[in-house]
Amino acid sequence: MKIKTSDRIGNKQLSCITRCPYCSVSNPQIVVFHNPDPITPMDRRIPVARRAAYRCTSCSGWIIVIGNQNEHVANPEIVEIIPGFPSAHEDLPDTARVYLDQAMSTVNAPDASAVMSGSAVDAMLKALGYEKGSVYSRIDQACKEHKITEAMAEWAHAVRLGSNRPRHADQDNPHTSIEEAKQSLEFAEALGNFLFVLSAKIQRGIEAANQT
Repeated sequence: MKIKTSDRIGNKQLSCITRCPYCSVSNPQIVVFHNPDPITPMDRRIPVARRAAYRCTSCSGWIIVIGNQNEHVANPEIVEIIPGFPSAHEDLPDTARVYLDQAMSTVNAPDASAVMSGSAVDAMLKALGYEKGSVYSRIDQACKEHKITEAMAEWAHAVRLGSNRPRHADQDNPHTSIEEAKQSLEFAEALGNFLFVLSAKIQRGIEAANQT
């Protein structure tokens, strides 16, 4: 996550967090909760990063911020935030990565998140050349051609990918629960890792081995 340079440890409120990592509220109020005095190490040659605790006023979730250890001031620039914010892997195709990022950021709006997960899967399949038919039919085709395993195809049919799913139960229960949205997101992320991230990692490993 890009951190604004105006955010420094000691600020009463943080502006760099646009969505709470716990409750996913947009533009949350993240206020200082505990800002201890700087610690002076016994060995002054060892830099110590200053830390402070903040909390979301919507859900009271704690957020730890870490300052730049090279700034020897009481209010160093914030360089790290814990917990971090989930993001789609950079090795995914661009379109799929954008959709997956949106699915991650809208889990608390489960209908929207499921649609984005389905769109991410759709983009992954198109990147492999599977462009015609429903997402589920293309999943089956990819399975037949051994692009994915039978277990992954079965998993795909068990989750809600998008606004429609070929199950009669959807007529009586059209909306997606948060748990269902998380399951759909988990599948989409796993599929991306299986199809793109792992293969890219293997290729980089081969290239690194050949160079040595």
